[in-house]
Amino acid sequence: MKFSRMLNVVDCHAEGESGKVVVGGVGNVPGETMFDKRVYLETHLDQLRELLLFEPRGAVWHNANIVLPSGNPAAQLGYVILESTEYPAMSGSNTMCVATVLLETGMLPMTEPVTELVLESPAGLIRVECECRDGKVLRAKLFNQPAFVYHQQQSIDVPGIGSLVVDVAYGGMTYVLVEAAKVGFDLVPSEARALCEAGQRIKVAAAEQLPVRHPVNPDIPGITQTAFTGPVFRERDEDGTEFLRSKNAVIVSPGRVDRSPCGTGTSARLALLHARGEIEVGQLFRHESLIGSEFDSRVEETTAVGDYPAVVPSVSGRSWITSFNQLVLDPSDPFPHGYTPSDTWMNQD
Repeated sequence: MKFSRMLNVVDCHAEGESGKVVVGGVGNVPGETMFDKRVYLETHLDQLRELLLFEPRGAVWHNANIVLPSGNPAAQLGYVILESTEYPAMSGSNTMCVATVLLETGMLPMTEPVTELVLESPAGLIRVECECRDGKVLRAKLFNQPAFVYHQQQSIDVPGIGSLVVDVAYGGMTYVLVEAAKVGFDLVPSEARALCEAGQRIKVAAAEQLPVRHPVNPDIPGITQTAFTGPVFRERDEDGTEFLRSKNAVIVSPGRVDRSPCGTGTSARLALLHARGEIEVGQLFRHESLIGSEFDSRVEETTAVGDYPAVVPSVSGRSWITSFNQLVLDPSDPFPHGYTPSDTWMNQD
């Protein structure tokens, strides 16, 4: 059988969020940095994203990562993140999936009880500490690039909703953050479809009315995500140490709920909580998703990005490999670019 494309893919999920990891079949991708390679993939090889994520091989809730050599001597490998409608600079759940696949398949050596990795993402170098036992990655903790707040308590007008007070923060992707209760949501699974519809309207309105420009890399997109946030509760763990807990629902374009608590969304929220004086450096923040999965996170230190005060977040969670497959494209296939029907993809492309 002759195929025009064959990709070696390891399927994985991090706390419920899909993260396919492409470990072979792509070949060379030009570019000095992973951000350069991201741009090349987007402008010259976007069919790879369509092949991996669009139907009939993918689905609206799938993500993918292409593992590539890094030109940075500090990094063991690099990866470019592919999502339904964009190429994010960073993704926490996808990073956890990549680290898990690299170690559990032996692409990088595993050291027990902790393996330390440095991977290059399009956002920059990401340090990952993986807790390992018996050949399994039990937990991956990533140290993200700095997160910061663009806008606090800004009013926007949203069609079908009205005036809404929101915040805007960057955590590897740029988020408009909305208190769920102010839009009538309790953040329960039965609200998922309504959250998606409202979230899409809010992000479009926010992107139009609150334009942002990344102070270091202006090619990083502005607002592309909505995060509905729940109240923050103070709890104590078994040894009496106080920590913070909250729930959230991140709406990923073209309109679906992130199954995990969302790593970049958690980073953005940490930046906002710190800017408000609601979390201390080193304090545990346990973030819960709509399906009940959790990420543990902390503000590791403070810094600055351009003129913006910023925090360095850490986010940790669990990942599981779910399958190994060879994804192929037959040259006679009538759908080489896939398809995105509006019953699940919101808009038909």
